Amino acid sequence: MSVETTKQNQRVMPDVASQGSPGADGCLDWVGMDGIELPVLVADRQGGLIRAPAKVSAYVNLEQPEVRGIHMSRLYLHVDQTLTSQPLTPTTLRQLLREFLDSHQTLSDRAVVQVRYEHLLRRPALVSDKQGWRAYPVTLSAELAHGHLTLELALEILYSSTCPCSAALARQLVQEQFARDFPADRALDHAQVHAWLGTEQGMLATPHAQRSRMQLRVRLTPNAESFPLEDLIDAAEAALATPVQTAVKREDEQAFARLNGANLMFCEDAGRRIQRMLDVDQRWTDYWARAIHMESLHPHDAVAVVTKGVQGGFRADAGWPA
Repeated sequence: MSVETTKQNQRVMPDVASQGSPGADGCLDWVGMDGIELPVLVADRQGGLIRAPAKVSAYVNLEQPEVRGIHMSRLYLHVDQTLTSQPLTPTTLRQLLREFLDSHQTLSDRAVVQVRYEHLLRRPALVSDKQGWRAYPVTLSAELAHGHLTLELALEILYSSTCPCSAALARQLVQEQFARDFPADRALDHAQVHAWLGTEQGMLATPHAQRSRMQLRVRLTPNAESFPLEDLIDAAEAALATPVQTAVKREDEQAFARLNGANLMFCEDAGRRIQRMLDVDQRWTDYWARAIHMESLHPHDAVAVVTKGVQGGFRADAGWPA
């Protein structure tokens, strides 16, 4: 059978998306897909590559009001071919966005991609020789609009926060109990006081503490060559001073209690610590941070939000920005 005959016998499949819109015409800001499931290649600090499960969002705008739809399959295939074979870098995402637009010529002039995954890091204990894994939720975003590239990195840090007000109230109760057990008109016995401090009476009340979350979002310079993810994690945990731990022995738990006592924090304090850390790093052109203290005293959270304050930059929304 000749090639000409084969082509004549091929079925012509309908392409409804290429037809005009049956309703009112109109341009669309974004059209695409959310939650594309695939493995991505992530570089670690040692230069190795880790394959991590991810969910990807891929969009282009539709600037032709009379065209019914975009080519969804083209977006998917570009995502699959690029992100499963190349490490996640600004260059890779820039290339991917260019492929989106090249495959949608005359239809789109803006494209965006967002990659969400969990970045695993091996973390040492505070004192002992133990180690464990921590998973950090990460979102890498890139947008290409009229030749201008925007790069963003978002992540979340878990830490412990002990309430300064609660600590002061607890200390007052301990002081009052001490005054009752050791009247002012009686000479103090060092051994007796030392023993008393090790009893429940010596710690009549304890301040409330809670697991807390710091949500971070930074905007990188358009010419950034990498996403300094692990650097940002380390800097944020150092600023907060009380990141949650993995494997712990008693000596590690005691060291963690000491850190909490030395770093009493309202959500406002946590926000300012992160603000100082982000302000001195020139790799960010803008930032947004949200401290969430999931209180053990209340059924609601205590929240503080801080931005760099760049004109036209991140808005100081109380919730996670879109």
